[in-house]
Amino acid sequence: MKISFPVLMLLVLVCIFAAMPGFAENLSLKAMLLTGQNNHNWQLSSPILKTILEDAGIFTVDTVTTPPEGGDFSDFAPVFSDYDVIVLDYNGDHWPDATRAAFLDYVRSGGGVVIYHAADNAFPDWPAFNEIIGLGGWGNRTEAHGPYVYWEDGKLTRDMTPGPGGAHGRAHQFVIDHRDTEHPITRGLPEAWLHEEDELYHHLRGPAKNLSVLATAWSDPETGGTGNHEPILFTVAYGKGRMFQTALGHAGNENPPPALQCTGFIVTLQRGAEWAATGQVTQEVPEDFPTKDSLSLRPDFTRK
Repeated sequence: MKISFPVLMLLVLVCIFAAMPGFAENLSLKAMLLTGQNNHNWQLSSPILKTILEDAGIFTVDTVTTPPEGGDFSDFAPVFSDYDVIVLDYNGDHWPDATRAAFLDYVRSGGGVVIYHAADNAFPDWPAFNEIIGLGGWGNRTEAHGPYVYWEDGKLTRDMTPGPGGAHGRAHQFVIDHRDTEHPITRGLPEAWLHEEDELYHHLRGPAKNLSVLATAWSDPETGGTGNHEPILFTVAYGKGRMFQTALGHAGNENPPPALQCTGFIVTLQRGAEWAATGQVTQEVPEDFPTKDSLSLRPDFTRK
């Protein structure tokens, strides 16, 4: 069979790129989206998160759904080690001891974790989980779980003032300020960008060990906030593992939720998931990334 010159060149290029280190892996990063219970609308958010991750072009995504609240978890034993990153859209019943142990072993051994929005409400009585997520809210979290953390005078402040962890004012648009512009997740992105209407979490608290805050947002008292620059995007090192948390992305009953249409949310989630999986980010900065003064929305990310 005679092969034309253009086809031959295409085959050569494919072979060259396939031989490049990391090329095949970057096309087949395996992500587990773990969901099934939440005080937020996980039935709406999880399919959108799956679409967002797959749209990056580097992930295959399997959705793992837990039993319903109060259900039988005795056979709930996802194989975490089959995946490069676990994306948690979960806040609900405790997992069996064996499942918890498998999750911790996965992270300690180098697995990646992404904590999305209300997933930082989960498991307040699980000390190791609190260390992995760094900061969390609600679930009767108090000063016993660790300090409040916020950005002040160019650095992180750890505040052990007694009080509950986790709150937010009314949903509104707000500016995200990058505090670390050299991290792979934020490198090349604008130093500040406008985010679509969302809950702005404040008074998160936790162990905050090995914590690196990538971005904060001003919690305006006029919207029910604290008057502090609150951590919004951050990472934690746990063993050999990497955790990325985004406090953004509230899902109510609007389809699609405004916050999940925001290009800034979408891109930082994609980049954060790749970093959690590999320790690097290969994705280019898109031309439609928002600026400090203008929103950028991708309304096609809807539940299908």
